[in-house]
Amino acid sequence: MTKILMVCLGNICRSPLAEGILKSKLFRANVVIDSAGTGAYHIGEKPDNRSIAIAKINGIDISDQRARKFLVEDFDEFDLIYVMDNENYRDVTAMARNINDKAKVKMILNEVFPKDNLDVPDPYLGGDYGFKNVFKMLDEACEIIAKKINPNG
Repeated sequence: MTKILMVCLGNICRSPLAEGILKSKLFRANVVIDSAGTGAYHIGEKPDNRSIAIAKINGIDISDQRARKFLVEDFDEFDLIYVMDNENYRDVTAMARNINDKAKVKMILNEVFPKDNLDVPDPYLGGDYGFKNVFKMLDEACEIIAKKINPNG
């Protein structure tokens, strides 16, 4: 079983979308997908309404997710940890206890643009259009991840 964690800052915009998108692509595979935030701003809250709305438009329900903070123990629980931007990468890898922990952390857009270390922009302060763009970016990256995990999917 593969276990994947999606991480952004507050765990209410980007990482819940990434979790929902990847779950929708791997619903038959033997995989666990979760999400977390590097900050503790929204613990226990549902995803941003705009994330819920753009997911719903695309046939994905993320309304049952609840925000949580990334923990050191997540390195033990998950095989892959996809972060949404360079700041998340620095925050998560700073918590790594060893090179094995650090090796699990990947920039999600490197799936589409290898080694470019591009950020998924945080749409929180933007309008609805930012959420559409973020969904499109994450959908493309998650499609590649899904094919790697379940090539016959």
